[in-house]
Amino acid sequence: STAIINSGSALGMALGYIGSSYMVKGLGWDWRPLIYVTGALIIIVVIAFAKVIKEKPAEKAVEGTKEKDPNDKATMKTLFGDIRMVSAYVIYFSVCYGYYMIVTWLPSYLQMERGFQGAAIGFASALVAFASVPGALLFSRLSDKFKHKKIMVVILLQIIAAVTLYLTVAVQNNELLILFLIMYGFFGKLAVDPIMISYVADIAPKQGYSTTFGVFNFFGMMSSVVAPFVTGLISDATGSKILGFYLAIGIIIVCTAFLFFVNVKSSRRKKVEANEQDFKFSK
Repeated sequence: STAIINSGSALGMALGYIGSSYMVKGLGWDWRPLIYVTGALIIIVVIAFAKVIKEKPAEKAVEGTKEKDPNDKATMKTLFGDIRMVSAYVIYFSVCYGYYMIVTWLPSYLQMERGFQGAAIGFASALVAFASVPGALLFSRLSDKFKHKKIMVVILLQIIAAVTLYLTVAVQNNELLILFLIMYGFFGKLAVDPIMISYVADIAPKQGYSTTFGVFNFFGMMSSVVAPFVTGLISDATGSKILGFYLAIGIIIVCTAFLFFVNVKSSRRKKVEANEQDFKFSK
């Protein structure tokens, strides 16, 4: 369900890229009225949401049901004391850093440094969003099927995303650039999102989902502030956004390596604990 919801976000971004580039670059419209059009659409959707979506009434407690564990809640220890949770924050920051850097600066890069013009800027940028829809659906399905391999799937996706992001700026052929943009969209953020949400839900305290996901999303959204700002500084200082792409790649690689080592350490600990349990049982 997370993948399906995120697909709406991807399609909205793609249509926004195409529509705005066509109307502003192609037809020469002023960009300011489009902000009001977007605001009106948001209001309409909010009204429709309020009319259609109804809260499910709370179920009455049944006698004999298991009491809630008072210790199973979100605390500073559960949020930051578990290295697996910290690794989830770190990897999600890197995932979102590359994504928001692409969302904010890709159209400018295509126009200023790769020679794209008019509506072609929006269409090329929108390919990232369009490709993310089947990617999100496919990898969320694989995550459900291979529940114990979620982290390895995320690591693989991040490695592919880093490689395709590098090739996007390294190749000089614009047809290959478009191919690698499509690949980045397919293997990028929206493919990782449902897997990471499922992983965090598995290790989060059962009475602390909202707080845990709030902290998790904080680290992701922090990158939406840092990535555009830092890439803009790099562009002003060097006259190019290429170093901004390389920085995003470096962040992805470092954070993925951190997640890998945390996963290896966690797996070893589980094996040791399992062996100790078997030894106690045999005695």
